[in-house]
This record gives sequence, structure tokens and C-alpha cells, in this order.
Amino acid sequence: MSRDQKLKEDWDKLLNILTVKFGEGEQLNIDAIIYLIGVQELGKGVTEYKKDDKVNLMHIAICRLLEPFGYYEFDFFDNDGWPHYKVLEELPALKPGEQTVLIKEAIVLYFKESELI
Repeated sequence: MSRDQKLKEDWDKLLNILTVKFGEGEQLNIDAIIYLIGVQELGKGVTEYKKDDKVNLMHIAICRLLEPFGYYEFDFFDNDGWPHYKVLEELPALKPGEQTVLIKEAIVLYFKESELI
């Protein structure tokens, strides 16, 4: 099985699991999954977040997702308990489709590490 086919199968399986658990009848998109990962990484549970906090949650998720690829490294938690990452390597210039593949690979890896899939 090709790498692309395996990613597609893993992605579809993960998307189904997360949609059933969090989608309230609608399929989640990639931004919603990134947001959920940010909430998980912050560790404060479900609460109302301001718009700026939502953006920050997605940033946390992206940093955490790309950490295994060597782009970011966890640095510290601030006084409010928010994780901060430092850049280890700048992301390469990627076409939109390549960006999507990279983030899907990272999301699948994240959930494999947590043994959801």
C-alpha cells in the first residue's frame, strides 16, 4: 500500500472517530480538529474561549503537531498555564496541497501516539 493511500485510510478513520465524538452530526474540518488538539494540549477542558484565545489554541496545536518533524520544540508554560514553543527550523515553502498533506500526517501521528487510531 502506498504512503498516500495509508494516510488517506488513517485520515478517514480518524475523521470518522472525531466526527462521531465531537461533530454533533456534522463532519469536522481540519481547522476544527486543530482547535480540538489545541484545547487538549492546553489541558483546561471545555470552556468558552475568546477569539484571540481560539487563535492561540490553534497555534499551540500547530506547534505541537509539527514538533515531531523538528520544526518546533516545547519551551515552557507561562503563568497562566499556556504552553510556549520555540522555532527550531523554519517551515519550508509549501504549496497549499503540500501543507494539507503535512498537517494531516502530523494529526494522524498525534492520534496514533495517543492510541486513538
